[in-house]
Amino acid sequence: MQQGENVQYDRRVAGIDEAGRGPLAGPVVAAAVILNPDSVPSGLNDSKKLTASQRERLEIEIRASALGCSVAWSDRAEIDSLNILGATMLAMRRAILGLVLMPTAVQVDGNRLPDLNFQNRRIDGVAIVGGDAHIAAISAASILAKTARDRFMVDMDRLYPHYAFAQHKGYGTEIHCDRLREHGPCSLHRRSFAPVRAAL
Repeated sequence: MQQGENVQYDRRVAGIDEAGRGPLAGPVVAAAVILNPDSVPSGLNDSKKLTASQRERLEIEIRASALGCSVAWSDRAEIDSLNILGATMLAMRRAILGLVLMPTAVQVDGNRLPDLNFQNRRIDGVAIVGGDAHIAAISAASILAKTARDRFMVDMDRLYPHYAFAQHKGYGTEIHCDRLREHGPCSLHRRSFAPVRAAL
């Protein structure tokens, strides 16, 4: 993606994206980023199209140059209580609230928007399918959400070494499903997801 081409920057527009809707374990994490139009990191893209080292480098650059950035999440209990969509929207709303500079509008990856009403004020928003690969601020949010969630799951691997969380980050890989059947769920596993229910 070529940054700066055919992109209209607004200093108060935040890009929003999430990581972790599909895994069997761990939180869903959302990030909000207001880029500085005079200092956009090069190489921004959908976090899934970047290597871990590229994401880590860009995370540092985004945090150093952005006008505002925030990372928030919904935990396993909220996912099971609200369902994964509701928990994702809640995490996105929390990420917006965590910004030091309130945006005038948001661009959200996907086809749905979180609740954008804040203290009798509504923020404009647009949902953009595939926005994480085409909109710089959404790409930046994608990277922050992914790196934050991956780091959390690596930390959780030390607490729950039986599940190999550092390897698969909670996604339903063959090794994860094998370990889930062998050891049963831990406190990070989403009980509302069918493979986890089956292992209870």
